[in-house]
Amino acid sequence: MGLVLKYVVAALVRYWLIHSDYWQTLSNRVEIATPLNSWKRLIEGIYLFEHNIDPYDGDSFHESPLLLISFYSLLKYAPYLLPGVFTLIDILTAYFLYKTAKIFVRILKSNQEKNIEVISDESKAMMLTNLQLEEVPEYVLSVYLFNPYSVLNCVGMTTTVVQNLLLAVSLWGSVAGHRLVACIFIALATHQALYPITLIVPISILLADVNKGCKKCSYIRTLLVFILCWGFLILTSAYIMNGSYSYIYNTYGFILNVPDLKPNIGLFWYFFTEMFEHFRLLFVCAFQINALILYVVPLTLRFKNEPVLLATVLIALSTIFRSYPCVGDVGFYLALLPMWKHLFTFMQQKFIAGCAFIITSVLGPTVWHLWIYSGSANANFFFGVTLSFATAQIFLITDLMFAYLKREFTLKHGSSRQVDGKPAKLVLR
Repeated sequence: MGLVLKYVVAALVRYWLIHSDYWQTLSNRVEIATPLNSWKRLIEGIYLFEHNIDPYDGDSFHESPLLLISFYSLLKYAPYLLPGVFTLIDILTAYFLYKTAKIFVRILKSNQEKNIEVISDESKAMMLTNLQLEEVPEYVLSVYLFNPYSVLNCVGMTTTVVQNLLLAVSLWGSVAGHRLVACIFIALATHQALYPITLIVPISILLADVNKGCKKCSYIRTLLVFILCWGFLILTSAYIMNGSYSYIYNTYGFILNVPDLKPNIGLFWYFFTEMFEHFRLLFVCAFQINALILYVVPLTLRFKNEPVLLATVLIALSTIFRSYPCVGDVGFYLALLPMWKHLFTFMQQKFIAGCAFIITSVLGPTVWHLWIYSGSANANFFFGVTLSFATAQIFLITDLMFAYLKREFTLKHGSSRQVDGKPAKLVLR
């Protein structure tokens, strides 16, 4: 009954806000809408498509053709369902995150029982109880349903709502061992936003762990299914656009080249506004390597035994460093953090990070108003807030990873911080 009440209350809040006078303001906020996910740009793309004009000829529409045709059909035949559709998609995202967390705690309990022999006697009290594990899915559900970032993302009717659902279903398919489901939905998410491609690594590891057998064979099968699904989506999108692949430049190319420098909560816009043109290619490559490639291999080598943690960290890092982030991306990975509730006692910076989240969330709109409307501030003020927001997220994620290492060490060696009778120092590597 408690779960149903949460779903109902969260749905009513979203549905009411979409129909309120605040919707227009929220849907245009730079923290919520970006050139990629904006509802206004989606409407413009649909209008062009409806009048037999290629929406990718200009510089206004950058969503995938699959999303274009889906919303075109919805607006044509049942436009009155739009608020309900966005609300339902967000509630479904919360449901799949809840199901993911339920399966994950079973995996966590199984791993704990499997490794009980290596846990020191001093650390037996740290073992997770059934009550602690049962609370986790409800925390995940509540954080997503009532997180202001997630609520505002849904109310702004951004296409990030759809991306969050695709990511949630792919994570559920991974922990449940459904290879086809996981690959189809991560391919859909990659087709829409590109950055989720990094999740194929933790998904492959998860599927190999859940589906017993040859791990190398499982990795190859997962990669092949993902490539086939993604290739099929690219071909289908080309078919929708009358056989033209020009949409690729205005979707993937737009994400990678960052031509639109409208301010957002990310880091790209300010750097490339100030950048000399002849240095642009170098720094675009550096920034995109940082967002897409740089962290995958080292984090995989260190956290290969915890693929769900690896997925959480990769989602968070791609959110921080992607070219056009929004609060909906932040709200999604924050909902995954309660799965690691048992690590919170080992985290040292959670209070600082939490305060930074609150302060920057309040300062962002304030400084934006001072800059754009009052004229008493400038771009440096707003970028300072977004930089602080990104720093807070980095502190939170590194603290979570370090907390995992500390707990792992404490379980094996006790709280004395000694190895073979000698003092030990924990280092995050």
